[in-house]
Amino acid sequence: MTKKQSNSRPSIPVLVKTQLWTSSAGRCQFEGCNKPLWRHGATMNQMNISYIAHIYAYSPNGPRYDEVLSPKLEIDFSNLMLVCDECHRLIDDKKREDEFSAIRLIQMKKDHEERIELLTGISPDKKSHIVLFGAKVGTHDTPLSYNRVREAVIPNYFPAEYKTIDLGMHNTLFEDDKEIFWEIQRENLNNQFSEKLKYLEENSPHHHYSIFALAPQPLLIQLGTLLNDIYPAEVYQLHREPSTWKWLDETELIKFRLVAPDKITKKVALKFELSATITDDRIESVLGEDTSIWSIKIDSPSNDFLRTRNQLMEFRKLMRYAFDEIKAKHGQDTVLNIFPSMPVATAVELGRVWMPKADMGMLIYDQNSKRKGFVKTIEIKPN
Repeated sequence: MTKKQSNSRPSIPVLVKTQLWTSSAGRCQFEGCNKPLWRHGATMNQMNISYIAHIYAYSPNGPRYDEVLSPKLEIDFSNLMLVCDECHRLIDDKKREDEFSAIRLIQMKKDHEERIELLTGISPDKKSHIVLFGAKVGTHDTPLSYNRVREAVIPNYFPAEYKTIDLGMHNTLFEDDKEIFWEIQRENLNNQFSEKLKYLEENSPHHHYSIFALAPQPLLIQLGTLLNDIYPAEVYQLHREPSTWKWLDETELIKFRLVAPDKITKKVALKFELSATITDDRIESVLGEDTSIWSIKIDSPSNDFLRTRNQLMEFRKLMRYAFDEIKAKHGQDTVLNIFPSMPVATAVELGRVWMPKADMGMLIYDQNSKRKGFVKTIEIKPN
């Protein structure tokens, strides 16, 4: 039998209120809300719009009332959540007590506080500039969202700014079956990169970049050559299942193989059979039968095979070996014709691995359905 509660409800101490604000970072702790509680949502005026909700209600008629825990935890930090007005109404709705049980609210509070602790515990040298590059693929513009991609960099890095560096060209009328598309897109990418990333590299104290790109593969390779190894960067891949930019915690190894041609000729091609298979006749229809065709492939090509950082690292290693092997067989002055069928991140890394002073020049082709085959797009010349 518990003591009868006093009619006088104890006030929450200032120290407990302060602890609630600091542990929640001043944001609503209800799952999925995260609303800032220090400003008005429309006017942005500074004000306190927070409410303190009880997990175990103080009143016997309140939601989740417990004869033992309610009086014991009335002013205890563990029983209190900092929330917005809307979420406070949900939590205090007696009719929804089963939906918002004490166990569920305790988990919400725990998850929110652990996330804030994780984010605020990241050292200042882990700030990274988020770089977006989108270009029309066929007739479809590319959607890239800051809110979606920023989650991928945490906890290894966190955004250096509340905005992205956007290198893309939006709402262009030209499609990738036209030569002018490649000319305009490449010039825009070069100009945007020079104006934005080169400026940051010279003026920002934070020199790390998180790269999120969705564009035709020749432009992705071009972006990689601009980044090279000069810009400390991590390149991300959009996965289909699950739909996320985060690198996944999986252990499957992917064996990348470099397959040499049967004949060595003056004309040389390198095809990437990672997302799909490319038969030699498709390349020979463009370059002729007197072509040495090298291949980088995996056992089961798929458009969603690239899942982990380690897989991308293995690709980089083989790519460096492939450039050296092909140059040794054909000479540095030979142009390497590139036929890519590969994930976004590998296309960017191909460009990053390429060394402008040591490697062969590249002529990059792209599969185009309107022109029924591979078409010449971008030439990347060595220094």
